[in-house]
Amino acid sequence: MPETPPGGLSTRSVHGGEPRDNPYHALTTPIVQTSTYRFANTADLVQYKEERMFWDVPQREEYGRYGNPTVRVAEAKLAALDEGDDAVLFASGMAAVTNTLLTFLSVGDHLVVTDDCYRRTRQFVGSFLRRWHVEATVVPAGDYGVLESAIGPQTRLIFSETPTNPFLRVLDLPRLVDIARRHQVRTLIDSTLATPINLRPLAVGVDLVIHSGTKYLGGHNDLLAGVVVGKGGLTTALHEAQGMMGDVVDPHAAYLLLRGLKTLALRIERQNANGLAVAHFLEKHPRVRRVYYPGLPSHPDHAIAREQMGGFGGVVSFELEADGPATSRFVDALRIPAIGPSFGGAESLVEQPALMSYYEIDPEVRLSLGITEELVRLAVGIEDAHDLIADLEQALEHV
Repeated sequence: MPETPPGGLSTRSVHGGEPRDNPYHALTTPIVQTSTYRFANTADLVQYKEERMFWDVPQREEYGRYGNPTVRVAEAKLAALDEGDDAVLFASGMAAVTNTLLTFLSVGDHLVVTDDCYRRTRQFVGSFLRRWHVEATVVPAGDYGVLESAIGPQTRLIFSETPTNPFLRVLDLPRLVDIARRHQVRTLIDSTLATPINLRPLAVGVDLVIHSGTKYLGGHNDLLAGVVVGKGGLTTALHEAQGMMGDVVDPHAAYLLLRGLKTLALRIERQNANGLAVAHFLEKHPRVRRVYYPGLPSHPDHAIAREQMGGFGGVVSFELEADGPATSRFVDALRIPAIGPSFGGAESLVEQPALMSYYEIDPEVRLSLGITEELVRLAVGIEDAHDLIADLEQALEHV
């Protein structure tokens, strides 16, 4: 793996993981668009096989399902940003989640999951894993007593997001790690909303960190990717599993991810500022009932977020003093954000979770999760904050 350059996160975003000299004297990492790699002769092949037995990361590639030079550079950069030893890039964020759970859980195992995790993650845990007799206990985010009491003899993993989606709960990671270590349980944190710029869970002892590269890491709403970053030998097991399951990212997507990562620190700085400005505006508006944003003192995890995060992110969730149809009028009146299910890109996006992410869920179940029709999730981009606020102000006149 290339040596991580000294300096701050923006320097690592630009230079981390990248070799000083690229083929053809290219400044940027080339797209190595091939599925097969040739060997000069039999001796060359045997030497590769012998070396492969002693290196976690091979010195060259053999076949596209086992590795690609463009992908390897992206993995090295992501490992440098998250202060990990290695990273494994997957075809999507969900592929990163499912591959990790399937790799580290077996029949009869148990895991603990917090209740505000991404809906598809909870769906995979609650239905798909159950077919393999893997049981899960869902606990309230932020209730560490209930979390610890859920740990049993068969518990192998604690899984959570921080911040969570859509209510942006922030976990006390040192406390979580302390609980896990006392019970000899691994910790797996989805840190997509924070990014390595705002939070680096490995630095406080978390075992594995997951990101959806589709969101902030790529930053331009033009690729699908996921990554798992870790220390020690845990990522070796993931590389081996990926070689069997085949959920690899293609080299062009890895190239786009590398391009997006170069500006990650700059984009997150703007989105942190935009998110905080928008949250302050919304909290003071009479047509807004409640704002969920960890940068606000009113958020239940504000003190934890201030202590362990470098910024509070670009996602702001809020409830309007309105019913569902009036909330939809507000969303439709917005001129800058597009209606869409993602977040983290340069463009602002907005959604009513009840009509987007949770539309097919039974209304009573949806309400039990706190997903009301008047709940809005706004993912701010890198537009000017005063333009976003002016747009929100005019749209709120339609409520």
